[in-house]
Amino acid sequence: MELAYYSDYAVQLVNTEQPERGTDTLTSIEAVRALFGESKQAGRRATESDLTRLRAVRSRMRAVFEAADSGDEVRAVDLLNALLMEFPVSPQISGHELRDEDGRPKWHLHIADHASNATAGYTATAAMGLAFHLTELGVDRLGICRARPCRNAYLDTSTNRSRRYCSDRCATRANVAAYRARKRLESDRSARTDLTADTAHASTPPSER
Repeated sequence: MELAYYSDYAVQLVNTEQPERGTDTLTSIEAVRALFGESKQAGRRATESDLTRLRAVRSRMRAVFEAADSGDEVRAVDLLNALLMEFPVSPQISGHELRDEDGRPKWHLHIADHASNATAGYTATAAMGLAFHLTELGVDRLGICRARPCRNAYLDTSTNRSRRYCSDRCATRANVAAYRARKRLESDRSARTDLTADTAHASTPPSER
């Protein structure tokens, strides 16, 4: 498993909550275990205590994305470094999961999970993946969706660093809203122009018309 893959752990955790909508899906042990995806064995260790722990980590992870999105690179890096120091990783070389066409192992770095609890393991994985993404592609590749009230976190992997929304759905909704706003503005301007013209016409003496 490549390190870049682990950055999705951070996105998935942050997006279990949408503050502006007041929604939170991280409310049960099952929800915690679902975050681990294929790492089911690691997720089985989750307890009620991990709900509280992961929510606290989630707030800190969101702060990383928000700092990056606002252009405060130093703060984003400082916040992420704090997580890396608090939740260190144990990297190891693995090849048992992937094979090339000749059947030989495809050696790659894998983050070994020796953490004392589910939250520590998940956070170490997410923080390392996010750090890898940040250092390889840039801090500006971490973003917060511009479509309100969504505000989901996302990782920009576009070739021209143009991504501004977490999904095509949010991009479409934002574009439609912007189009309607422009139309309303044009309509208001047209109405004001017509009103000004009518006022000027009414104030002009009949002999000068």
